[in-house]
Amino acid sequence: MTLATERLLLRQWRPGDREPFAAMNADPVVMRHFPRVMTSAESDGLADRLEAGIAERGWGLWAVEVRAGGAFAGFIGLQPVTNPSMPVAPAVEIGWRLAAGFQGQGYATEGARRVVGYAFDEIALPELVSFTTVQNRASRRVMEKLGMTHDPADDFDHPTVPADWAERRHVLYRLRRSP
Repeated sequence: MTLATERLLLRQWRPGDREPFAAMNADPVVMRHFPRVMTSAESDGLADRLEAGIAERGWGLWAVEVRAGGAFAGFIGLQPVTNPSMPVAPAVEIGWRLAAGFQGQGYATEGARRVVGYAFDEIALPELVSFTTVQNRASRRVMEKLGMTHDPADDFDHPTVPADWAERRHVLYRLRRSP
């Protein structure tokens, strides 16, 4: 399954994505709202899991390719939230992570809009959630552009990050499918 927008292809992962994905996940600018950067081995493991999830379900966090030139830009897509320690579980999260050189160009919003259409119109999910650190204003703006709503009563301390991490508090946004 490949989803297309005017400027992007959201597609299954390829072996050639591993190197730029590892560089992205090792970049302190990209990972500034995560507890730490990832090693190459951790990044490869994540890519393997994302690729397997798409193969199994037909959807997931797709690799993002910029149509003009074919560059790997990051990922955008859907991810099941199944960990019972997560306050929103079970749910399906819409998420994105783009390499620094592809941020600030509207790619996250463009790709995520296509994913919302896919989630609601093609696989009939009733709701999408998205969450990030309180301080991650760029991702929060994308959530708002998608029409997602934030209820501060839903905010939570992320249970899988270090308890002493300064950005442990997360905001939760929701978007329900129109009847």
